[in-house]
Amino acid sequence: MNKKELIEKISKSNSMSQVAAREALDAILASMAASMEDGEKVTISGFGSFRVIDKAAQKGRNPQTGEEMIIPSRRVVKFKPSKKLTAKVA
Repeated sequence: MNKKELIEKISKSNSMSQVAAREALDAILASMAASMEDGEKVTISGFGSFRVIDKAAQKGRNPQTGEEMIIPSRRVVKFKPSKKLTAKVA
């Protein structure tokens, strides 16, 4: 499912226009991104939680040339599904 399909489902299930559904979804995603930028954990009950972690620099290898290289440190988003979501998928 992509963003367009999600907007269509939201608009149909809530009897709202696709424009309103798009605005609502964009507002939710922007709020989540802003919270994670500030280092906060975002938890959606029954779905899961998102958090930002700092990964240290590490050694890597270019698979084409075999040359060793240093992968720089970076911040990444981690998602942990809730038990309810895990049970539904399994």
